[in-house]
Amino acid sequence: MENGNSLVSFRNKEIRRVYNEKEEKWYFSVVDIIAVLTGSLTPRNYWKVLKNRLKKEGSQVVTNCNHLKLLADDNRFRLTDVADVETLLRLIQSVPSPNAEPMKLWLARVGYERVQEVSDPEKALNRSREYWQRMGRSQQWIQQRMMGQEIRNKLTDYWKSHKIKEQKEYAILTNIIHQEWSNLSVREHKSLKGLKTENLRDHMSDAELVFTALAELSTRQIAETEKAVGMVPNKIAGKKGGQVAKNARRELEQKTGNKIVSGRNFLLTSDR
Repeated sequence: MENGNSLVSFRNKEIRRVYNEKEEKWYFSVVDIIAVLTGSLTPRNYWKVLKNRLKKEGSQVVTNCNHLKLLADDNRFRLTDVADVETLLRLIQSVPSPNAEPMKLWLARVGYERVQEVSDPEKALNRSREYWQRMGRSQQWIQQRMMGQEIRNKLTDYWKSHKIKEQKEYAILTNIIHQEWSNLSVREHKSLKGLKTENLRDHMSDAELVFTALAELSTRQIAETEKAVGMVPNKIAGKKGGQVAKNARRELEQKTGNKIVSGRNFLLTSDR
């Protein structure tokens, strides 16, 4: 299983998913789907009760659910119930919800995006751009976000080719870089913004995106210069790269009197 973890949005609610390269299909977090369908504040409990009922009824839905590691609220990868589009379409029938039919149509669309994007990567870029536009982001913000993503991709490409394992180790290194430049862990920064499962970068200000990109660009160039291989050397490169952005942040804050790290997010109407 190649774990291409990502987030997709249904009516401003983010849903975790992971791609199976061999099967060429997406698996979605069942709990995230339940949360959207029910609006429950405790979707895990709802799913636990529903799962027990379905088992007693002899439903194959539960049997067809897999356990894969997805990024949790604590920024760690944890085993999570996931299901493919076909299984989720059956599961939705067991959950009374006004979102049931729109969710079915949404799943049918996003469940097959990856196949299209592999053959034509430009579709992925256009889809992201359209999503951010619908969410009210400015063209300048979108440009910064896409530039930052390209810088991020080059960094993870370096990690992948220099003995860094995906998922958990990527998250550890990312957190080191982020904490170094911002003085906050990724989890603390999300908490400051009042975010839960949402993508932190999708709720950053222009300035936060720029400094995140500077930290990751600096990290990659330092890692390349030092020929960092494995976790320990890349942790060191991450701290150094983060320090470059931290020094720049401090200088700008001193000259402007304004803090770069902000609690504002795009969930708030005042930020749109």
